[in-house]
Amino acid sequence: MNILSIPILLFLPFIISILLMSPMFTSNEVVVRRFTKSVCIFHFIYTVLMLFFFDASNPYSTEIHFFGMDWVQTLGIKFLLQIDTISMILCTLTSFVFLMAAISSKFNIRKNHKFYYSMLFLLEFAVLGIFTASDMFLFFLFWELEMFPAYFLIGGKWGKCSLTISDISEFDNEDSAKKSAIKFILFTFFGSMFMLLGILLLHYYNYAANGVLSSSFADITDITIPSGIQLLIATCLLIGFGVKLPIIPLHTWLPDAHTNAPTPVSMVLAGILLKTGAYGIYRFNYEMLPLSFKIIAPILAVLALINIIYTAFVSYAQTDIKRIIAYSSISNMGLILLGLCAINQIGLSASVFHMVSHGLVTCGLFMIAGIIYLRFKDRNINSLQGVASVMPRLFGFAVLIILASIGVPLFAPFISEILTIIGAMNSEISLVIKFMALFSLPLLILSSCYMLKFLHKGFFGEVNEEYLKVNDLSVHEFIVLASVLGGLIIFGLFPSVILGFIGK
Repeated sequence: MNILSIPILLFLPFIISILLMSPMFTSNEVVVRRFTKSVCIFHFIYTVLMLFFFDASNPYSTEIHFFGMDWVQTLGIKFLLQIDTISMILCTLTSFVFLMAAISSKFNIRKNHKFYYSMLFLLEFAVLGIFTASDMFLFFLFWELEMFPAYFLIGGKWGKCSLTISDISEFDNEDSAKKSAIKFILFTFFGSMFMLLGILLLHYYNYAANGVLSSSFADITDITIPSGIQLLIATCLLIGFGVKLPIIPLHTWLPDAHTNAPTPVSMVLAGILLKTGAYGIYRFNYEMLPLSFKIIAPILAVLALINIIYTAFVSYAQTDIKRIIAYSSISNMGLILLGLCAINQIGLSASVFHMVSHGLVTCGLFMIAGIIYLRFKDRNINSLQGVASVMPRLFGFAVLIILASIGVPLFAPFISEILTIIGAMNSEISLVIKFMALFSLPLLILSSCYMLKFLHKGFFGEVNEEYLKVNDLSVHEFIVLASVLGGLIIFGLFPSVILGFIGK
């Protein structure tokens, strides 16, 4: 087996998850935490090596056989894994975000460490499976598996640091976290039903029209499938992916999940899980159903604009820091969707680039929110003030990451936002997409309103006496914020590192 291969990349987190759940593994908090960070560092370095040695003309590809046969041979279902340029970028982002989440867990997770880190690795395994699967049913398997660890990570009992508001009891908060986790499961399961229906229809009609009994991505074509059936399949798939993206009105699970989840889990939810929805739209609708996607693209562009506008106003009205960031994430996912709707190379490159830049930004913003809550036991911007006076290093990072989030030049989001507008303006699909691009450009200013409101109210003002003894950033927190900021600056100054890779 080649030392750089998909099975090692994919199954390492799964093996570590099983190992951590094993009763034979020690329950010592320090050992568990250090072991987890070591594995995450190794996995990230391994992923970067795969990225560095990636050859677009000979992409990583593996098919796993069971007793010499395909996974479900009678139905043409294979355990087929493949990584192209886009999935390679997203796998690298996934490995990085989970590493940052593992590092930030030191002060945010106070109990049930073995189970927590086990679920974290299992979630990473499921997400990597989504990005590497090259068979529709295998993709769906990983998509469903993702729900299991996400449910426990959102609704689990990880200690008092995962509480949401300081003036209510721990029991009430744990109950609220469970409700948010159940809401996430119900929304995802609702979308999965439509998604499975779309996959089954696509599998059947591809066999009926082309005589190919296969669910491999490479064997699916929409050319001979009736247009009405294509639209039905595309709509079913979009509902499934729209829940995870999320597209309004399928978004209401996200703010609650972020509010009740501990900081590292919020980093993973916003930084990675939302990207699985956009990736699904690209892989299924954009690639396998291009004819129907061209018909639906103008409607999706309108929904993307609604995502940008509506959630920006809702975010401005929030007072909880986490809810501000959660709604801003939905707004940014609207930009990613708009880039895909352009159906051209510029729009696609912009969409993937924004997945990376937004993943880094939300990772940093949720880390800042978590640090503030750890120190002050409060996330309400109306009661927080003077944070800059007692935590100058946190303030410095917050200023730079917030500036990056609103699209200031020299940071990665500026490049992706401009490219998205350019890609949509150059779309040849419909005038509607061009108009959506024109309308979204001035509305991007709204992001500066709610993010600068958070910065002004949370960090400035007279410091409360009870905050004077608060410590500034720890080493772990500094590493996470410095890594995120470094990525935002590097990709902002040298965007061709990603854009050139996508174009291979």
